[in-house]
Parts: sequence; C-alpha cells; structure tokens
Amino acid sequence: MRETCLTTFSGEDVNNFQGPNPATSSFKPHASTGKLQPGVELPAQRDRLGKPSGNFQGHKMKTLSTFLLLCISFCRSQDPTTAPPQPCGIPVFAARIVGGSDTRQGAWPWQASVMLGGSHICGGTLISNQWILSAAHCFEYPSMPSRYEIRLGAYQLYVANPHEVRMQVAQIFVNSKFDGPGSSGDIALVKLSSPVKFTEYILPICLSPSSGSFPTGTECWVTGWGFINSDVKIPYPGTLQKVMAPIISRDSCEQMYHSNSLISASETMIQNDQICAGYQTGQKDACQGDSGGPLVCKSKGVWYQVGVVSWGEGCAEANRPGVYTLVSAYQSWVSSYSPMRSTPDSSSSVLTASASLLGVCLLLHKW
Repeated sequence: MRETCLTTFSGEDVNNFQGPNPATSSFKPHASTGKLQPGVELPAQRDRLGKPSGNFQGHKMKTLSTFLLLCISFCRSQDPTTAPPQPCGIPVFAARIVGGSDTRQGAWPWQASVMLGGSHICGGTLISNQWILSAAHCFEYPSMPSRYEIRLGAYQLYVANPHEVRMQVAQIFVNSKFDGPGSSGDIALVKLSSPVKFTEYILPICLSPSSGSFPTGTECWVTGWGFINSDVKIPYPGTLQKVMAPIISRDSCEQMYHSNSLISASETMIQNDQICAGYQTGQKDACQGDSGGPLVCKSKGVWYQVGVVSWGEGCAEANRPGVYTLVSAYQSWVSSYSPMRSTPDSSSSVLTASASLLGVCLLLHKW
C-alpha cells in the first residue's frame, strides 16, 4: 500500500509510483499562478464557512468516497516494476532561451557531470535510468569505474542543491573505434551502480534515431560547465551554461578546418561519424570541460541528442566550429548495452488521464 498517495503528493512520491512523464502527468501548473505545485498536502480536516444540508451533502459524500476509493486503487496499481518507462526529451521546466548564457534550473534535466577524484572533468547525458552517454576521451581509466562518479540534477558546479544526486559507476564501455582525439568512435557508455530515480530535475534525453536527421542550419544547443574561454574556468557558482549552435554541413566544416591550415587538403578532418555545429565567425562554442556533453535539437516539442561534444581547435575560433560524435551513427552500439529511447513513450497519455483522476480526488477532498 502506498499511503503517501493519501497524505502527500510530492516529487518523490510521483517517482515512487513511476508515472511515465513528470512533465505531463506528475506535476501540474497551478491554475492561478502558472507555477508547478509538486507538493499538495491532503489535510485530515478542513474548516468550512457553511455546509449544505439534506441530500446534497449525502450525494457529495458518496461522490467523495467513490473518488477516494478510485485514488486508493490507482495508487495501489502503480507497481514500479511494471509501470511504463519514463518518456524522454520532455523537461518539466521549459528552457528560457533569450540570448543569455546561464540556463534555468531543471531546463536540461538529462545533463550529467562526469567526476574524477571529486572534480568535474566532462559532461554526459542521462539516456535511461541506469545509463549515461559521454565521450570516450573523457575516460582515461575505463577499467577502473570506481574512480568515477556521476552527478545528476546539478545546476551549479560549485554549489550543491537538494535536487541533485551523486551516483557510483559500475562499468564503463568505450567504443572500440576510438583511437585518440579527433578519431572516430569518440563515444562511451557509463552504467550506474544502481538505477536513478527520475524527478522533475532528473529525466532522460531522447536519442536521435539512425533513420532521422536534422538539416543544416537547424538551431541546436550545447550545455555544459566547461571553460568560458580557452584558459578561463567557469566562475563561481558555476551555473550550467548553454549556447546555440546551428548545424553545419560536413563539407562546409571540412573546408573551414582546412582554411589557414597546414594540413593537406587531401586529408579528411571530419569523419563520417561526426557532425559540426557552431559559427564560421566563431565567438560561440563548446570548450574544455564540455566534452562528453550533449548537442541537442528540438522537434515537435521533444529534445533529441544529436551529438556528443568531441573536439575542436581552440574555443570559439573563426572557421573552427565544434565537432561532435554523431549519435545516430551509434544507435545499434548504444542499444546493445542500454534500452535507449528515440521517442517519448506513447503510454504517457494514459498516465496523464490517471493523474487527472488523482487531481480530481485532491480537489474533491478539499470540499
């Protein structure tokens, strides 16, 4: 029995009964303020200014009893081992993208920090409740997973918050194609020692499917806690940063990297499993410490991870856009280890209706 369903309706409780999508079914905006109300307490008794008399009161009590029984039945039916999985790519808190660099807390709930010796070294993304996607070059000691730690739900690098968790690492899988910086196969999977509980601040990203692609010019976004310049660390408190990076065609990117370069024109710089994003003029780009983090693009309200931050020449230099490992090129490899998600779960509408029923229960209880 989940008694919490009859006493408190909070973020943790929602996670306990495994609704498929906190963004749509677990946390609803307040009708007057528009703000999320993740904790609605059900009082045992409520004072009233007046009370109806006669049959109305009796009918109301019957209605209330019926709905409360439905609530109990609903709560008992939510077995975490059989409930549908969380949908991906739909944050509870919408990103407020207005040209600044600081992100909004909770806007990128799949963002992970890869830590070594207690310090941030790379970014990563949550792709399921026990798997992190990152870059191969981030893991100098893949055979020693206990040396690493994953931080999820973090917002500021130097200031902890009550919504974040630190997870131990069980295994690290580096793609066999990886052969050093700039090579193919700069992608890695990290298995957490135990599944993480999804909250409105910790949710998975959808992965771009092998059959889909985002065209040149698509406005995508990079997030991370990396350097804000080639030799300048992110200042205190280390708020998660975002930057828009339009997709650049592979041919154009190849030409840019050969511009003012001593590298032979016949030598391929951008591999087939890589994608470029950024600006020919520079000024905006990922940098050191952002490696392993996501390049994400939005389609029909859902965020998809298109790339993994891999390499670049300097930071935000002209004709040197960021180069990312193309996620869709490794769909089979990722799915061989992790139950990856390329689309939100179709069952979320069912749980949305169930959550609506629970909301009615809460309202009736306040009569």
